[in-house]
Amino acid sequence: MTTAESEIYEETELIEAWRAEALERAGYGAAAAAEIAARHDIDLHVATDLVERGCPADLALQILL
Repeated sequence: MTTAESEIYEETELIEAWRAEALERAGYGAAAAAEIAARHDIDLHVATDLVERGCPADLALQILL
């Protein structure tokens, strides 16, 4: 792995960790948050808004996936 590839990988990990933290703060469990965080095609704001507006986290996960 080149240095540039390593930096991109590390940056991706940091972004996913940040996304997972935001999802957990919104009400998702750790496993669900990690699963959603790894999916860059899922909008973070849509995911957090679902739960913050009263959708149960397990149902929100089904909707998003």
